[in-house]
Amino acid sequence: MKLKIDENLPDEVAELMRQAGHDASTVLAQGLGGHPDPDIAAVCAAEGRALLTLDVDFANVRRYSPSSYRGLIVMRLARQDKLYVLAIVRRLLALLEREQVDGRLWIVEEERVRVRE
Repeated sequence: MKLKIDENLPDEVAELMRQAGHDASTVLAQGLGGHPDPDIAAVCAAEGRALLTLDVDFANVRRYSPSSYRGLIVMRLARQDKLYVLAIVRRLLALLEREQVDGRLWIVEEERVRVRE
């Protein structure tokens, strides 16, 4: 799977994704740090990449229709410290192997993942 890792996630997230066999690039490595959300979304769409982010604005299906993207994965976590986020991402990897994200919005919470199409 091709993924874009948002700037609000630790760099280690991209490395975890790569180790699992995914093609993961980061917003920061592409020089897009600080760019507005619509710009990030447009780059993801143009590159055919799903976006992995902590930015809950991407959960707004009126602004970012899941069907227009290769996938939107929004992490809504009570804690956002590095170790905790990495632990949740490790659990997310197993789900990425079994479930399709293309054209869907995944809301990742501590105990569940909600999916909207």
